[in-house]
Amino acid sequence: MYAKCREIEDSRHLFDEIHERNVVCWSSMIVGYIQNDCLKEGLLLFNKMREGLVEGNQYTLGSLVTACTKLGALHQGKWFHGYFSWTAMIVGYAQRGHPKEALKLFTDKRRKFLLPNTITTSSVLFACAQTGYLTMGRSVHGLGIKLGLKDATFENALIDMYAKCHMIGDAWCVFETVFDKDVIAWNSIISGYSQNGYTYEALKLFHRMRLESVSPDAVTLVSVLSACASVGGYRAGISFHGYCMKAGLLSCSVYVGTALLNFYAKCGDAECARLMFDEMGEKNSITWSAMIGCYGIQGDCSRSLELFGDMLKEKLEPNEVIFTTILSACSHSGMLGEGSRYFNTMCKVYNIVPSMKHYACMVDLLARAGRLEEALDFIEKIPIQPDVSLLGAFLHGCKLHSRLDLGEVVVRRMLELHPDKACYYVLMSNLYASEGRWGDANQVMELMKQRGLAKLPGWSQVEMETGDDFSPLVVASHS
Repeated sequence: MYAKCREIEDSRHLFDEIHERNVVCWSSMIVGYIQNDCLKEGLLLFNKMREGLVEGNQYTLGSLVTACTKLGALHQGKWFHGYFSWTAMIVGYAQRGHPKEALKLFTDKRRKFLLPNTITTSSVLFACAQTGYLTMGRSVHGLGIKLGLKDATFENALIDMYAKCHMIGDAWCVFETVFDKDVIAWNSIISGYSQNGYTYEALKLFHRMRLESVSPDAVTLVSVLSACASVGGYRAGISFHGYCMKAGLLSCSVYVGTALLNFYAKCGDAECARLMFDEMGEKNSITWSAMIGCYGIQGDCSRSLELFGDMLKEKLEPNEVIFTTILSACSHSGMLGEGSRYFNTMCKVYNIVPSMKHYACMVDLLARAGRLEEALDFIEKIPIQPDVSLLGAFLHGCKLHSRLDLGEVVVRRMLELHPDKACYYVLMSNLYASEGRWGDANQVMELMKQRGLAKLPGWSQVEMETGDDFSPLVVASHS
């Protein structure tokens, strides 16, 4: 107020009496100096602010550029301009899918004298989350503490980074230190638990979020619906469907509708999935892929292909995920000719480079049809190293058509390349067991134990009534 009334000395007197100055205090005083043509004083105060490790915001830096222009201070003006450019480029790289370039720019030694602000550090943390660079993320966390960055943007970015780097315990520790948890903080931790396989913990966090009177948004519902889909939590998912309708989230977000469709598809309810699909006004490629995949999983390949044709009529270009879904549907239905045609279309018409999933679908198609030599030739010609999913598809065909000899050749070759991977010993053992060669099966498992390898135990889940205070229905309907 004093600064705007051109009482700059009174303004400075009040500023000096403030013991704990945040970026708003510093910026207000600097901007006040510059607006009152006290340009050098503004620049000197900015230097003091940096000495105190307080980082300026866009208002501070914008005023400083103006001051340098009026003073003819070309060198300092270029520095401020460089600072703006540095931050803007890091943000641009991180948000446009080039996280490695963002990290490379952030660690450029030529810019080591630039102190990052909240926007910079949050973007770098986002890049670390995309690449899984945990060490860099921890370093930025430490730098943020040193710089005194405590705002919600930085804290939420930390939670997201740790969660995506599979350090859910660290994400939880950061979350618990957040004093005023907004919906973004809740979304970050709920999504983190869900994506790391802690489904029921994610649902309980949703319950706690409601108890603390924080209103879920579309992002929250996508996370909890994905959690329900991953474990087949049908009753909980239905209650979330009701909540979405009550909150009006279905009509305003294609992502919520797609998440609901995917939930019903994963739970085997094709009828409800199709109802969701037909009722959605807006559909994206993920929506189409989920519905096509729903029919494919249930072996209804004809409806999958029919829907794919409808999608093309809507002038939507299929991506690699949709082709994976189509090839998987053909594989489940044994439609070799159609699968081969769509694989060639994907490569030659849409110029999509096949992934391991695409190759595995083609091997499965050939192997199920008994064309094992052709499948083996296909495996040997692909430009990437086959993984266990692809070999598993081939071995399944070997079992179906009693061609143990071919399966044995392939698995032995993989064991020579990867003697430290337990999955290939298990494949070999299962192959022998399917032919009743129990001695050979036990011998392979014994060799695996001698090499200090262990098979991860399998597990299944069923939804059941419990007597505790956590009920999926209560989670969604609590008011």
